Amino acid sequence: MGMMLPWLALILALYLAIVGSLYLAQDGLLFPHGATRRGMLPLPEGTVRHELVTADGHRLVGHALRRNGSRDIALLFTGNAWNAEDCLIFTAERLPDVNLLAFHYRGYAPSEGAPSETALVADALLLRAQAERLLGLEVMAEPLRMFAIGYSIGSGVAAQLAGQGQVDGAILVTPFDSVEAVARQRYFFAPVSLLLRHPFRSDLALADKQVPVAVIAAGRDRIVPPTRTEALVARLARPVLVATVPQADHVTLYDLPEFDQLLEQALRAVQAAEPLEAVPVNDR
Repeated sequence: MGMMLPWLALILALYLAIVGSLYLAQDGLLFPHGATRRGMLPLPEGTVRHELVTADGHRLVGHALRRNGSRDIALLFTGNAWNAEDCLIFTAERLPDVNLLAFHYRGYAPSEGAPSETALVADALLLRAQAERLLGLEVMAEPLRMFAIGYSIGSGVAAQLAGQGQVDGAILVTPFDSVEAVARQRYFFAPVSLLLRHPFRSDLALADKQVPVAVIAAGRDRIVPPTRTEALVARLARPVLVATVPQADHVTLYDLPEFDQLLEQALRAVQAAEPLEAVPVNDR
C-alpha cells in the first residue's frame, strides 16, 4: 500500500492539473476572438456601420442592411470564430428580403470588452431594443416583426432572446441543448458543471415557450454532436422546421446548396407561424 501512495498522489496531481487547465482555458476555447479575422469581402451595397455603447461603457460595432419594402428584421448572431461582417454578407446573399443587423461580439475587434454568456445576452437585448432605430424603421406604418438567427454558439444567444419573448421567431443553426451538455460529453472525466462559467442553457430558455423555432443541423457534426441538437428539439414547444443535412459537418454545412435552401425555408416557416401575443418592447 505504501508503494502505491506516491503513484496515487502523482495521478491525482496530473488529474487536477488537467482539470485546472480546462478551467483556465475555457474562455479561450469558447470565445476564440483572437483568431477571428476582419472581413475581407465588400459589404452589400447600402450597409451602414453603427456603434452602440453598453450599460457598462463598452463600445460595440456592427452593421445594418435595410431592404426596401421589408417589415421583417433578422438579428444575426455568429459562430464563435466567425466575423460578423462575413456573417452579414453570407446571410444577405441567401435571404434577400429581410432587414439584417449583425454586431461583433464583445471582445471581438473592433468591439470592446470581454466576451461571456451574460455579456453576449445583455448586448443582444440592447441590439434588439435599438434595431428599429439602427435600420431607420421607427416610423413604419405597419408593425415590424423581429427574428433571431443564431449560428453555432450564436444559437445560444438567439435562444435566450426567443425564450424571453423578445423576438417573433428564431432560426437556430447547429444548435445545442447546452454548452454544458456538450462539454460533459466531451470532457466526461471532469466535473464540468462545477467548472463551467458559460453553460448556455438553450434547453431551459426554450422549454415550453410558444415562440416558433426552426432548426438546421449537420448530420456529421463533431463540434455539436447530433444528440445535443436532438435533445434541444425535444424541448421545443413550437418547432416549425427541423432539418438535417446528413453529409455535412459543422463547417462544410455552409458550403452546400441544401443549406441555402433550408435557411430560406426556415425563414419562411417562422414568418408563416401564427404571431405571438403582442408585448411592448419595454416590457419584454
